[in-house]
Amino acid sequence: MHAKESGRGGRLTRRLQLAAGVAAVGLLASGCLLGEDSAGGDAEPGSLAKSADLEGVEITVGSKEFTEQLNLCEITALALESAGADVTRKCGLSGSNTTRTALTSGKIDVYWEYTGTAWISYLKHTKPVAGADAQYDAVAKEDKSKHDIVWLDKAPFNNTYAVATTNENAKKSGVTSLSAYSKLANENVGDAGMCVNGEFSSRDDGLPGVQKHYGFKLPSKSVATLEEGAIYKAIDKQSPCKYGMVTPTDGRIKGLGLTVLKDDKAFFPIYNPAPNVRKPVLDKNPAVAKALNPLAKALDLKTIQELNTKVDIDGEKPKDVAEEWLQKEGFIGK
Repeated sequence: MHAKESGRGGRLTRRLQLAAGVAAVGLLASGCLLGEDSAGGDAEPGSLAKSADLEGVEITVGSKEFTEQLNLCEITALALESAGADVTRKCGLSGSNTTRTALTSGKIDVYWEYTGTAWISYLKHTKPVAGADAQYDAVAKEDKSKHDIVWLDKAPFNNTYAVATTNENAKKSGVTSLSAYSKLANENVGDAGMCVNGEFSSRDDGLPGVQKHYGFKLPSKSVATLEEGAIYKAIDKQSPCKYGMVTPTDGRIKGLGLTVLKDDKAFFPIYNPAPNVRKPVLDKNPAVAKALNPLAKALDLKTIQELNTKVDIDGEKPKDVAEEWLQKEGFIGK
């Protein structure tokens, strides 16, 4: 799926890059990470400002704590600032439920959520809707009617859950699909250890669901619950697990040379992201949609992978990555 650096030197380089990226992301805690309030400088007007006038409007933008969400938080904040809004950032809130509650309680006004997450975790459905557009339409309709949450345009990339291992292990074991992994787990569970984060370990669209769907059951000793960054390190080292939960848009998949196992029985829901805005905020300030909808259309899979790689592998700050991309696309001025 991705090109891999070869040899001992390549793997060492990747590990050094990853360490640098993790360290850089850690430094962000003083600003946008962990949900601390922060304000950015005013972004210069670009194409968004021509169609969206938010002069003097106060808006609070939030996000979850992982890299992609931090990037989306900064992209959103800078875009709104370029249209004249006075933006407060609450980037890096801890977990999906915390961030969703911040939105529904009015502590934040907008953040990017994923269709599959909302459908399964918030709207409490057990089965996804087939097709990206149909899933989006179903989520948007129900969330608006039940919770006064408006889904703006969705981005085309699908940040679903996945399971990955190293390219070397995939080649050696022949395990390149979840069906093959299920067979391994049932026949030689000692080689099937999996690292997951806390959410994935308990969500219906996570480990419990995938085990039921594919017909295997890992004993507790074969499941290690780690922070997301540690999962990628563990997969790369093949310890304490040879397999781990990943998201396909993460830059570390390419950076570490990982193979994503094919979801050959189509278990995982579609996770297209879209800005979620409280309806009272949007009713009062419809220009918010005009400022954010163009962003969604421009964020395809290749683009978000590149943005995530800049943070996770190259060690850049989300705000710098977001600003560079927005300027490159002409959304904000230089």
